[in-house]
Amino acid sequence: MNDTCLEQLRTLLLHIDGAYAPNTLRAYRSDMLEFIAYCYKTGDCALPAKPETVAEFLMETVPQGIKSSTIRRKVSSISAIHRLSSLDDPTKHSEVRIIQRKIYRQLGTRFDQAYPITRALLTRLLAACEDDLHSLRDRALLLVAYDSMRRRSELISLRVEDIEWIPDNGASVLLRKSKTDQQGCGKWIHLKSETSHALHQWLTAAKINEGLIFRGVRSSGVITDGLCESRISRIYKTLARKAGLNESVVQSISGHSMRVGGAQDLLNSGASLPQIMVKGGWAKTDTVLRYVERTRSSSTLNLHG
Repeated sequence: MNDTCLEQLRTLLLHIDGAYAPNTLRAYRSDMLEFIAYCYKTGDCALPAKPETVAEFLMETVPQGIKSSTIRRKVSSISAIHRLSSLDDPTKHSEVRIIQRKIYRQLGTRFDQAYPITRALLTRLLAACEDDLHSLRDRALLLVAYDSMRRRSELISLRVEDIEWIPDNGASVLLRKSKTDQQGCGKWIHLKSETSHALHQWLTAAKINEGLIFRGVRSSGVITDGLCESRISRIYKTLARKAGLNESVVQSISGHSMRVGGAQDLLNSGASLPQIMVKGGWAKTDTVLRYVERTRSSSTLNLHG
């Protein structure tokens, strides 16, 4: 029974490949494989699943020490796979909704906030960079990430061919696709002169004339073809330790830290919520509000243009 479900999942994922972001597809695959494995043990069918099976599965995951956000993602994955398979969505059933509410009340629903890398902290991280190839890459990455406030997946997708150098020492780079632009309409990201200079230094030293901008640098000095998304947060943490930050702060830094810090700095400089959302490519106001809630200016945040 569930061998057939595995084949259904494999076929569906192949069919929708390219229609959804790679991270989304990975989440669908990982969560559904876990759900199918659970159904193997219980003898239930995973596709289509009964609401009671989904509810029991969710309750089974609670003792694993996961967060409410992970529960939400699992529900979203099960829901999406059923809908995309033209099956009734079991997650919409009242039994699943009730179990979710019970779990959220037990675990709480507050998100862990990434430690904000504001301009003041960014300056300390830049000071920790040296003059070797690694550091030239890191300096360019830090400044582009802060200047653009883009997601990790978007940073590693930027290409040399899409840079437009401006006479006044600035530059713009075309972001071909983003989480909120899956159709690939594109968006120009305008970089300050400091950022443009660091970017030019990195590309010149690494002799990169085409392809991806940000790449790995091996200990031998060999430049790789690209940079892994998970590497971004490790670079931030490494520089934070070099800068002498407390280890508790280092552990709280993530790939979102630049976006959080950039949003807070924009708010403190007088930017409105719509302006912050456009800059960082956010579609939901509640996400931005979580990022800026700890700043002094958040109480007077302008929700309009």
